[in-house]
Amino acid sequence: MRRFSGRFRSSLIIGLQGIRARKTRTLLSMISLFLGVLAVVVVQAGASIAERALLADLELTAGYDGTRVMEVPTQQEAADLVTATVRGRTDAVAMLGVSGIVGEPGVQPINPGGSPIDQDWGPPMSCDESGCVPVGGPKGEAVEVRLTALTGDVRQFRPFRQESGTWLNFTTVPALAPRLVLNLEAAKAFERHHVPAEMRVGGATNNVTPQFTGVVDDGDQQPRAYVRLDELTAWLPTSRLADPNTGGELRLMMVEGSPVEQVVASKLKALGNEPYAFTVESRKEQEKTLTLMRLVFFAMAGLVLLIGVAGILNVGLATVGERVEEFALRRAVGTPRFLLAGIVLVETLLTGLFTAAAAIGAGVAGLKVVSMVVGNSEPLLRNVQFPWEAGVAGIIAGLVAGVLGGFIPALRAAGIPIATVMRA
Repeated sequence: MRRFSGRFRSSLIIGLQGIRARKTRTLLSMISLFLGVLAVVVVQAGASIAERALLADLELTAGYDGTRVMEVPTQQEAADLVTATVRGRTDAVAMLGVSGIVGEPGVQPINPGGSPIDQDWGPPMSCDESGCVPVGGPKGEAVEVRLTALTGDVRQFRPFRQESGTWLNFTTVPALAPRLVLNLEAAKAFERHHVPAEMRVGGATNNVTPQFTGVVDDGDQQPRAYVRLDELTAWLPTSRLADPNTGGELRLMMVEGSPVEQVVASKLKALGNEPYAFTVESRKEQEKTLTLMRLVFFAMAGLVLLIGVAGILNVGLATVGERVEEFALRRAVGTPRFLLAGIVLVETLLTGLFTAAAAIGAGVAGLKVVSMVVGNSEPLLRNVQFPWEAGVAGIIAGLVAGVLGGFIPALRAAGIPIATVMRA
């Protein structure tokens, strides 16, 4: 290891001796600086956690950054083409969405149109020249969900959080009774309303008996259920799932660079369809919002830090005033002005580093307590780790505060004349 220079080593040793000899003043400096450094640590930790939360929510609904998404027109030929192309592949997953109603047959669901359970979008309407009338039959115990059929495990693109039960297993033989995984909104609906296990899907000739196997958080506000495509197509063909008259959805999610995109796009163009493909860039889209949020909070933390710098500056000036004779005597025996300034500056830098260590420790302990207290009700804070960026920000804040608070006292110490010894 490279040795420290003689002057720097002397400054460090004398600075440590000065801190040890003036414990009370060092403690006062640390107290005045502690809140400022802690504010920087808390702001950086909060900004990092908020950024992760924002991106996590976007990843649930849109997918991981870099995922290629293709929106395909809901036509029967397009559905057969897409599902045939991605069948058995692990680099692409097709998602076909239709409406499904679970519960009593022949009744209007409690949430017509698949609305969130606590909202009322009103009944479906049939309109003609004479006006509009509601359709759908009498109200009954039934829940309408958006049924999403999958050709493979979509969690490689959208990180669903498993809340209970199990996710769909695509390695087993398809079941005759389709297995459904509900999102949180659908699970809330079925928890409030105990309905018969009978599901009708637009285009199917017979009703289906589903199995509920798990609950996930997918970030969707509408009730939604996920099912294996090969289990659903046992009751109705794929082409009926992409009927535009039933409000179907057809989406393809792929890894970047997958050959599936080019193959599917070419085949769709041959059918006269123009697909729309894009890359998920959630972080880039939210960069301005995240930057503005950081600037606002860091400005507030900077004001608190400046108050702490003022406190350490006052303590430093008072300490130099008490040590005038000591510094003058050191000048008289040949100590350079640069070394005198270094002694004072090292003391304030060490004080800043000690304060940063205390603030980081308090931040880590506080985050642990918050995670233990509210982690069960807030999934984001469950087993959350202290961001390393906050620790780095705390150390930088401590060093900056040490330099700003010790610069003027260091200049004053370096400017003490030798004649002060004579007057003493």
